[in-house]
Amino acid sequence: MDLMMKRLPFLFLVVVVSYVSVVVSATGVFRVHHKFAGKERSLSDFKAHDQRRHGRILGAVDIPLGGTGLPSEAGLYFAEIRLGTPSKSYYVQVDTGSDILWVNCIECNRCPRKSDLGIQLSLYDIHNSASGSLVTCEQPFCSMAYSGQMEGCEPNALCPYSVTYGDGSTTAGYYVKDSLQYNQASGDLQTTTANASVIFGCGAQQSGDLGSSNQAVDGILGFGQSNTSMLSQLASSGKVKKMFAHCLDSVDGGGIFAIGQVVQPNVSTTPLVPNQPHYNVNLKAIEVGTDVLQLPSDVFVSGDKKGTIIDSGTTLAYLPDTVYTPLINAIMSSQPNLKLQKIQGFLCFQFTESVDGGFSKVTLQFEDSLSLIVYPHDYLFQIQDAIWCIGWQNSGTQSAETKDMILLGDLVLSNKLVVYDLEKQVIGWTDYNCSSSIKVKDDKTGATYAIGYHNISSSHHLEMGITVLVLLFVMMLSLIC
Repeated sequence: MDLMMKRLPFLFLVVVVSYVSVVVSATGVFRVHHKFAGKERSLSDFKAHDQRRHGRILGAVDIPLGGTGLPSEAGLYFAEIRLGTPSKSYYVQVDTGSDILWVNCIECNRCPRKSDLGIQLSLYDIHNSASGSLVTCEQPFCSMAYSGQMEGCEPNALCPYSVTYGDGSTTAGYYVKDSLQYNQASGDLQTTTANASVIFGCGAQQSGDLGSSNQAVDGILGFGQSNTSMLSQLASSGKVKKMFAHCLDSVDGGGIFAIGQVVQPNVSTTPLVPNQPHYNVNLKAIEVGTDVLQLPSDVFVSGDKKGTIIDSGTTLAYLPDTVYTPLINAIMSSQPNLKLQKIQGFLCFQFTESVDGGFSKVTLQFEDSLSLIVYPHDYLFQIQDAIWCIGWQNSGTQSAETKDMILLGDLVLSNKLVVYDLEKQVIGWTDYNCSSSIKVKDDKTGATYAIGYHNISSSHHLEMGITVLVLLFVMMLSLIC
């Protein structure tokens, strides 16, 4: 049960896939859309998204006999997957912090039937798929999900899942196994269609925001660390290494998301904090310009919330007051005559010059000498002519649960290639042009493939608008040595 209870929605993105994969032999590709693409957004939209997300990150997740799974309703990205035989499209959020793939099922009475995102929702029906099968509580996957045989398991009984989030939303259902179609990388910037099978949750009941038509999608694709995630299922079958990477282009929109070993560019890494439900790392110091902030020695560790959470599914960056206040003071010290004003909860000011020339970069120093540089054009954003707002947020003003949290979202992760190596339990990043390409190695054949930037907003049938953020998901499948 602990495996299912620990995974929560991290980041890095919450995306939806176009051709998700549970690979068989080489590489696979996902196309992704930004949730807010083509829509007018106020500053409060960003905070509202993050607050809903954080409520789920910190929610008490349990697995009663009714089942368990770990979706997150809040998120910035969504994509299309194809399930079943014949295959049918579903729009799901891709969440690097949750552990399972689940979609709403035909018997669900309270699942959303329409979405304000302009997508056509679908309900999965195992009876309409020639390749679908039920997962019973006697099967190994169910025992893995429950960390042992499920209590009350009887012959041929279904393996259920359920979860309750911090905001009161719930999802429940049972596990099934079916075919998942994806685009397989077959050469430099080339793909072919392939498919494989995966175990996923069939959602029979939703409540709270998960049952709302507001920003509703068909389900969640979990990219978490537990053995129930799609990534772990692939790795346990010996077909893929537990590695993935993403690169978000905040300039033009779009980007790259790949599963496999990135060989170009080279990326330095820092260890993940052991036994944490998120992608946590050890932050050691913060510099503004050349000055190191003088902070309390224990500020980077708070009780059982060890380390700093890397979460590309969060829009902004959140710091406890003991970090936030000295950081803002140091940033604004270079412009002491500016008058700060609150706009929808953000600190804003009027500035007519270049922000990169007028403000200092912020450097976050992590264990093993890995640094993350956040430039003024990253942490400041323009809401109208000459009006700029500060993206750093005070987590102490959010909720009791988040007041000591350090959580780094897209504000600091954009325009960087971020690599997750779960086999070595490290994570790393480097400044990168996300509108270019990376190279990923297929360890089975030794070949390397160029994976390029994608932004399919102009060609996809949803017509989500030119500001759609698209991530290319590359499933690098290999036999683990």
